[in-house]
Amino acid sequence: MMHTPRKIVFTLVGVVLAGGLLGCLSCAEKRYKPAPAALSADEAKALHALGYLGGYVGEPGNAEGLFDSMARGGVDELWVLVLPRLSDTAREGRPSSGILRTLDADSGEVLPVPLQHADVRASIAGSIATVLVEQRFHNPFDRTIEAEYVFPLPDDAAVSDFVMVIGERRIRGVIREREEAEQIYREALRQGYRASLLTEERSNVFTQRVANIEPGERIDVQLTYFNRLPFTDGAYEFAFPMAVGPRYNPAGSSDGIGAVSREQLGTSGQSTEVPYLRPGERSGHDVSMTVDLNAGVALDAVTSTTHAVDVEWDGREKATVRLTSRAAIPDRDFILRYEIAGSGVASALFTHEDETGRYFSLELHPPGRLEGLDRSPRELIFVIDTSGSMSGVPLDIAKRAVASVLNRMTPDDTFQIIRFSNDTSSFGRSPVPATEQNVRKGLTYVDRLESGGGTEMLRGIRAALGFPHEPERLRLITFLTDGFIGNEADILAEIQRGLGSSRIFSFGIGSSPNRFLMDRMAFLGRGAVAYVGEDREQADEVVNSFFERIAHPALAEIEIDWQGMEVEEVYPARVPDLFPGRPVLLTGRYQGALPSAIRLSGRAEGREILVDVPIDGQSTAEHPALRNLWARRKISELAMQSLLTSDGDMIPGAIKDVALDHGLMSAYTAFVAVDASGPVAEPSSATVPVPVSVPHGVRRDTTIE
Repeated sequence: MMHTPRKIVFTLVGVVLAGGLLGCLSCAEKRYKPAPAALSADEAKALHALGYLGGYVGEPGNAEGLFDSMARGGVDELWVLVLPRLSDTAREGRPSSGILRTLDADSGEVLPVPLQHADVRASIAGSIATVLVEQRFHNPFDRTIEAEYVFPLPDDAAVSDFVMVIGERRIRGVIREREEAEQIYREALRQGYRASLLTEERSNVFTQRVANIEPGERIDVQLTYFNRLPFTDGAYEFAFPMAVGPRYNPAGSSDGIGAVSREQLGTSGQSTEVPYLRPGERSGHDVSMTVDLNAGVALDAVTSTTHAVDVEWDGREKATVRLTSRAAIPDRDFILRYEIAGSGVASALFTHEDETGRYFSLELHPPGRLEGLDRSPRELIFVIDTSGSMSGVPLDIAKRAVASVLNRMTPDDTFQIIRFSNDTSSFGRSPVPATEQNVRKGLTYVDRLESGGGTEMLRGIRAALGFPHEPERLRLITFLTDGFIGNEADILAEIQRGLGSSRIFSFGIGSSPNRFLMDRMAFLGRGAVAYVGEDREQADEVVNSFFERIAHPALAEIEIDWQGMEVEEVYPARVPDLFPGRPVLLTGRYQGALPSAIRLSGRAEGREILVDVPIDGQSTAEHPALRNLWARRKISELAMQSLLTSDGDMIPGAIKDVALDHGLMSAYTAFVAVDASGPVAEPSSATVPVPVSVPHGVRRDTTIE
């Protein structure tokens, strides 16, 4: 039975109450006059002009659409807020977390922090994931608090829904320009209203704030996102990040992500800070995970490379996966891989049509004939991160990976090895032939590498791109790093400037690598990305797959004949190279008839390749997430343009427009929810950040200020 929400929208009463919140979303506040079920366009514009923010979504006059959405989601309330006509009410400074308490690992005493539990429920249909993340905040202290939590999500997550739950009441958040949303939240916090605010600090790092949690009270925050799962070396991969790794920020930077001990908040000089627990501490925060998998075809295997899981099968095509531990410590990324039975998957076109237009997503697999072509000699440059965060197992895995590839090279190939931390050094002045003697010397150089210092990755990039290059060889630059840096924009811009004809392959190493940086480096570098956990045997498998990719030519300079399908705003705008085992994902808008096949042309090892690619899996009804996935990809493309072009000042506005039109999170928009039923007795006077564990396998003493 569909839930029936209370249809209450408040219109102007004649007087703007300075600094006031218009509530109540039950009918108790009889002094305010309920409006009709739907606002007219003129009414909506008038409310907006006077500073009112209605909780409806879409074009003016579409309040009825909101109520339909509320009914589907079981949301009871709609709030209207009056922005203050006063000066900014933000509090000066930031209260410390002196009242923070944690679990003493020696005594076993559980002393919770404001984030009590996170529950992740993912539903995968084919290769598209819909993920609900519920964060349970509670106040174990004797005074009202504000909770603040910095956490990761996938960098391609299209966050499209946000609900605050207080008891049986559900308050749906609205998407607004970030500055406006932050102002609403600050005013609600000051006046004592319960509120929550979700902001994006990086494409894969977010901040959740929850205001005015009274002693003993629980407030849940639910966010929903979509993302498209990559197909990697024979399997689809669902990755859910659980920990933000400690970032290194070069001297003089202030827009990074500071890594500090929980007692040292405010000391990093960065715009965002992640507080980390001390050795021997663990907070009461844990996480549960459930994944409902419907592949649409027979499954061959479902495994997690990072966690112990229970798999419950429902026939051959469906399975439910749960963490074996229902209260896992969130100190490493969760990875789930599922293989399709049979000889493999084919290129597939997925579509969706609604009132806003027609959208498609194309999974384009490389033609099999690439594996039959001989390859030209390669120039391999290995760039190894030897900073403090790579100490121990991560650096050992990086060394093992380089040694494995060196031992497979032929004398026709050349190689060079660069290490970076606070500074850089290299095996030699230029790439050398991969003779038996040179390989032996290279292995000795790698074996002697030690970790320590900061992550001055920009120096490693410049050193790798600065070597003299032999045109007859394809230069492949391989970065082996956890990516724990705060100046990602500088790295990506440098790659764009100096790449030339090189290709970049990135290996993300460790339990919680910076996937945003790794993915973007490989994308800009027209290469591929791979992730290596803490398991040495798994690392060997990943390295073997990497060598197989570079042992065969890639299809480059790709052009697509859409065979009558009229496409526009296709992202990525430039089709990446196709490597064996690594399909390319394209998304865009279209008109016209759907083709049964498309024609692909490109070049491999100087030869022209022309192939007709049959399209399977067409559907116009079952992929509504494509609209948001397309919008998120457009936002990502615009964000990259802002880093790489001189006219980047115009791009934030374009990002904001796309995000607001599609109700999505971005760096320039935010979700805010306010419970306007009434203020708490004593508004919060303390902000309690949620401290987190250092990712598993990362040494705290080498990474935390």
